[in-house]
Amino acid sequence: MPMKTVAGLILAAGKSERMGRPKALLPIFGECFLAHVFSEAVHSNLADVKVVLGHHAERILQALPEMKDRSFINPNYEAGQLSSLQCGLRQLGTVGIDGVMVLLIDHPLIHRDLINQLVEAFSRNDAPIVIPSFGHRGGHPMIFAAELFGELLAAPLDKGAVSVVRKHQHEILHLEVNEPGVLIDIDTPDAYDEQIVSLGKA
Repeated sequence: MPMKTVAGLILAAGKSERMGRPKALLPIFGECFLAHVFSEAVHSNLADVKVVLGHHAERILQALPEMKDRSFINPNYEAGQLSSLQCGLRQLGTVGIDGVMVLLIDHPLIHRDLINQLVEAFSRNDAPIVIPSFGHRGGHPMIFAAELFGELLAAPLDKGAVSVVRKHQHEILHLEVNEPGVLIDIDTPDAYDEQIVSLGKA
């Protein structure tokens, strides 16, 4: 079975308002969220990995200078997550790519084996969207097939990528995985303390 070519886009452009400090730089596993997610993605079967930055971009690149050549800056980051995905798709170029995996910086509890599972499932199937689920609840990261890039680029920013997901809800491949991390959203100091600090992952 030939493996499909899937690029990775790590979305890390948000303001982290509820967290109060940049989520990308929060400690996890002896490094930071962005370094961890990036490393796992780079050491997976993804063909290419890029990061979309926005708010705190200079601060993040100062802390992680190795990301400079792998980053795109979304000047419109305040318009929400979809604006960063659109920025990434435009900058990435879609020639020769079968799909894009969207990795969210506030879902850092992922690893290369999970990424590979998703890429393999996408390669085996014709589904335009692959979503990991745990306990039959959908999580992240997701894969969007290249045939949906036009729809994602045209989707209204206030509706988000969920508008495209809903349109294709009967075609989605929900891949059940033994990975509770696909559901864990680290968006507040309490969530960080509960899911990272208290479990000794910081």
